[in-house]
Amino acid sequence: MRLVMLCVVASTTLLLAVPWSSAAEPGDRAQRWDKVQDKAATGEVSGGCPVRMKPSGQCGEEDDCPYQITLPPLTIQLPKQFRMLEKTMKELQSLKETVNRLKRDCQECRQQADQSLQRDSGEAAGGPGTGPGFLEIQSSTSKEERRDGGTNTGPDGDGIGTGSGTGKGTVSTGGSVFEMQVKMNKMSNSLRNARGQITALQGRLEELSLINMRNVEAIVDSKVENITGVINKLSNNCNHQCAVQPSPQFIIAPKDCSDYNMLTERRNDIYQVTPDPKNGTFQVYCDMESFGGGWTLVQQRLNGTVSFNRSWAEYKRGFGDPRGEFWLGNDRIHLLTKAKDMVLRIELEDFQGVREYAKFDQFYVANEFLRYRLSISGYSGTAGNALHMNKHFNHDQKFFTTPDRDNDMYPSGNCGAYYSSGWWFDACMSANLNGKYYHKRYKGVRNGIFWGTWHNMSSEAYPTNYRQAFKTVKMMIRPKNYAP
Repeated sequence: MRLVMLCVVASTTLLLAVPWSSAAEPGDRAQRWDKVQDKAATGEVSGGCPVRMKPSGQCGEEDDCPYQITLPPLTIQLPKQFRMLEKTMKELQSLKETVNRLKRDCQECRQQADQSLQRDSGEAAGGPGTGPGFLEIQSSTSKEERRDGGTNTGPDGDGIGTGSGTGKGTVSTGGSVFEMQVKMNKMSNSLRNARGQITALQGRLEELSLINMRNVEAIVDSKVENITGVINKLSNNCNHQCAVQPSPQFIIAPKDCSDYNMLTERRNDIYQVTPDPKNGTFQVYCDMESFGGGWTLVQQRLNGTVSFNRSWAEYKRGFGDPRGEFWLGNDRIHLLTKAKDMVLRIELEDFQGVREYAKFDQFYVANEFLRYRLSISGYSGTAGNALHMNKHFNHDQKFFTTPDRDNDMYPSGNCGAYYSSGWWFDACMSANLNGKYYHKRYKGVRNGIFWGTWHNMSSEAYPTNYRQAFKTVKMMIRPKNYAP
C-alpha cells in the first residue's frame, strides 16, 4: 500500500513539473506538449517505483511520436513534441559542428589564397596560368577535392565548390585570374578593331559630305541661272504696266456659314465648317441668299421623304440629306450655338400658300450631358411665339425627348413616343416641327408638324376636327452680330 502511495505522489510531482501550454478543456486533450527530460525518461523513480517510457504506437523516423510513462497503477500520455524536441537538439548539435567545420575551411582557404597571390606576384614572368604559383594552386585545389569529396566548380561555374554532405568548398584563384586576363585581352582587341572602324567611317563621312556639298552648290547655281533667265525674258516682253491681279481669297477654319460672306460669289450650297477645332470639320447647307444670307440650316421639311420618328442616337448624329429633308444633329447644333451667340429663324408655309416666320434673338442647345436642353428667347415675327405660348406650354429650358428617351415634363408617358418625333417637349407641346409630314389636313392624334399659334389653328384638343398640315418648314441660324 505504501508503495502505491509513493508511486501516486511521484506521479503527481512529475505532472506538476511538466509545463502545460494551456488550461485543460474538453477540446484540448489532444494538445501537444513540450518534452521533459527527467528520471522518468529512464524509468527510474526514487522509492523503487517501476517507471517505463515508450512510444504509444507505431511511428516512422520523421513522425512526431507520442510517449507514455507507466507508473503503476497509472499510465501518463506525454505530448508529441517530446520526440520533436529530441530531434531538434540533435539537429542543432549537427548544425553547430557544420558551422565550426566551415570556419576551419574558410581559414585554410584564406591562407592558401594569400600564399598563391604572393607566388603570382613573385613569379609574374611565367605568364598567366603557366607559372609555378598557378600549378601549386591547382594542386592544392585538387588535394582539397580529394580530401572533401567535392568539386571546385559550382553550378554557375564561378569557382566555388561544395563538398558532398559537408557544405565546405574551395576557391580556384589561379583559374579566375587567368580567365580575367583572357577576357581583358579580348576586350582590348575588340576596342582596337572598333577604333579602326570608327576612323574609317569618319573618313567616309567627310568624303560624302564634301560630295553632297558640291552637288547642292551645283543645283543652286543652275536654279539661279534659270530664274535669272526667266526674269530677263519677262522684262523684255512686258513693256507696258500690267494690271493688278486680285489676290485669291482664303478662309481659315470658318465656324459657320456667315464666315463665307466675304466670298465674291455667294450662292446656296454645301460648305465645310469648323465651329470647334477639337471636334473636327463637318458639312452644312448654307443659305447665302435669303434675308441677307449667312444662314446655317439645322432642319428642313419639304415632301415627307424622310421619317423624323427616330431614336436618340439618330437625332444625336443627324440624318437625312442637307439638300432635301434632314436634321443636322444635336451634337453639331450644340457646337454651332456654343461657338457664337446665334439667332434662330423659322420659316413656315401651309398648303394654302400662306408663309409666316418666327425669329428668336437667343438660341442655344446644351450638350448631351445636359440632355440638349433648349434656351430660347427674344421672339419677333408673324407666325406667333408657339415655343412659349403660355405658362402651361413653354418649350424654353426643356430637355430633348425622343421615342426611346423620355426627358419631357409629362408624368404619365413619353411625349416623343405619342407624337412620333424628337423635340423639346413640355407636357406635351404647343409646337413640334419634327412631327409626321402630312400632305393634306388630317384627323386623329395631332402628331403632324405643328405650330400652335398659326393663324387658323384649331384650339380643340380632341381629334374631332381636321388638323392643319404644313408644306415646308425651315430652321436656320446665324450669328447675332452678323452684318450682311
